[in-house]
Amino acid sequence: MIRVLLVEDQAMVRGALASLLGLEPDIEVVGEAASGHEALQVALETRPDVVLLDIEMPGGDGITAGAGIREALPGCQVMILTTFGRPGYLRRAMEAGAVAFLVKDSPARELAAAIRRVRAGERVIDPGLAAAALSAGPNPLSPRERDVLAAAADGSTVGDIALNLHLSEGTVRNYLSSAIQKTQARNRIEAVRRAQAQGWL
Repeated sequence: MIRVLLVEDQAMVRGALASLLGLEPDIEVVGEAASGHEALQVALETRPDVVLLDIEMPGGDGITAGAGIREALPGCQVMILTTFGRPGYLRRAMEAGAVAFLVKDSPARELAAAIRRVRAGERVIDPGLAAAALSAGPNPLSPRERDVLAAAADGSTVGDIALNLHLSEGTVRNYLSSAIQKTQARNRIEAVRRAQAQGWL
């Protein structure tokens, strides 16, 4: 029996996935979580073979949660199942130790098959997304530029960002300027949009 943990913030989607997987004779959903933070706690309690994670959730994203689960439970395989098939997300997920990346509009029967393949030691990646990730190239933003740009996403001032990230205002301006240049944007709002569209944040 393959023990699966579902991590998805939308209760209806999570319930549908649990029902779908519950029909499989060799798959058992042993836990559910609604946020990245909750995911690690439930994973430690249930010790699943496979964890199925959404990316964009309140309370910690799925890629970060997946990396934490892999560190705490090295035998657990991490699968990303997301609405957002962005090349940057795929790269970040693979770097964080995920072994599968599927988009939610894939046929339902493929999910159970992918779980079995992952448990057998295979990698499962949406082919179209893999091709897009290769052609898109690596994330041009440094980790600090990503932090500053992500902090700017809600319209925070340079002063607010500096305070939150414990940086000087001048340093924040330099990182923003560099991020704007690397994303070929006209301003930081456009830089945030472009970076989000690529999955770089």
